[in-house]
Amino acid sequence: MNDENTTNNSGEELADNIIILNDENGEESRFEFLDLIELDNEEYVVLLPADDTDDEEPGEVVILKVEDTDEDSDEESYVSVDNEETLNRVFEIFKDKFKNEFDFVD
Repeated sequence: MNDENTTNNSGEELADNIIILNDENGEESRFEFLDLIELDNEEYVVLLPADDTDDEEPGEVVILKVEDTDEDSDEESYVSVDNEETLNRVFEIFKDKFKNEFDFVD
């Protein structure tokens, strides 16, 4: 990944691997994009929360399913994954891919 920066609508400078997502209440959360995993013809993003929140343990990743919002648009939306087996399979692929870059705790 490169280290170029972009500016969001509020004028805040962001690293290219930081994305901002809005939840169902319109609250913004910042995440570091770690990887895109393909599983069973579906795509999943692996994100690391960049904001300090009490909701996640330190270093805990978030896995979301990628969905196209409109066939004529390049925009994507991310939805939560309720299937525990799918989450575990995606996380195992991620762990295997990055086993030399991260210290995973079981």
